[in-house]
Amino acid sequence: MDYILLGLGLVILLYGGKILVDGASAIAVKLGMSAGLIGLTIVAFGTSAPELLVSVNAALKGNSDISIGNVVGSNIANIGMVLGLSGLFYPILIRKSTIRFDYFITVLVTLLFYAISYNGIIGTLEGVLLFGLFIAFNIYLFRNTGQGGLGDNTEGEEEVEHVKGYSWLVAISLFFGGIVGLYFGSELLVNNAIKISREFGVSERVIGVTIIAIGTSLPELITSIMAALAKKTDMAIGNILGSNIMNILSIIGITAIIKPIEVSGEFLSLDYLWMIGFTLILFPLMRTKMRISFIEGLILVIGYGSYMYFLL
Repeated sequence: MDYILLGLGLVILLYGGKILVDGASAIAVKLGMSAGLIGLTIVAFGTSAPELLVSVNAALKGNSDISIGNVVGSNIANIGMVLGLSGLFYPILIRKSTIRFDYFITVLVTLLFYAISYNGIIGTLEGVLLFGLFIAFNIYLFRNTGQGGLGDNTEGEEEVEHVKGYSWLVAISLFFGGIVGLYFGSELLVNNAIKISREFGVSERVIGVTIIAIGTSLPELITSIMAALAKKTDMAIGNILGSNIMNILSIIGITAIIKPIEVSGEFLSLDYLWMIGFTLILFPLMRTKMRISFIEGLILVIGYGSYMYFLL
């Protein structure tokens, strides 16, 4: 029953995030926001909403390992599993702007995450720092929308087409319905993940970086594979790197502001190093013919499988 409820919580969580995005996008359209800004704000934040609710919920319950594991595990899964599997289906093109900006910022944010975690706790001030950088990062993107990198994507346009016919009543109902779904979904997911970890003697850290992290990364995985099958992969790498940046700056930042997050030594000596390792190895893989093709994708998938092997 715990597994069923955990799965149900994940489904509610992901669906809640989707209808929250639809509702908020419909409201934004009616208020006159451009497709570019909707893509960079509402769509980007909405896809991170499940991870945010899980991390905040877990931190408030005193389960910091799930909060940290959710983000670290998601960032590892985004590169190793999502990007790797996408590359197996169809080559992912790499732009020079992606390496110069998106990848560079990802490396800096990842190393900063490790640095502020090194003393074993991410406090309120560190949370303010991360969230402040999140705001600054988004301001930069707003000013450079459509000029390459993370700001150049079609998600906002697709979302606008999807919701532009919604009435005010439908838009507001979806928005608040999404919030309710995220809350109850995160409650089910976190509570039953804790029960399972205690019942089988598995640490909450392992639950966080596996079941919860992979589960909350499913939207990115499905979107990336569908894009690969449709041979529309030019934005895949930017979206994945952007997700990793947002996970650290917004999710860890907001969670730490609400309640300081304890970081166990196991994270620092194992999971953080894998996260940094995946981030760094991505550079030579991207520079190889400026694409992530079958061979590079296979390397990433094998790397992710190795991480799971050593973890479990």
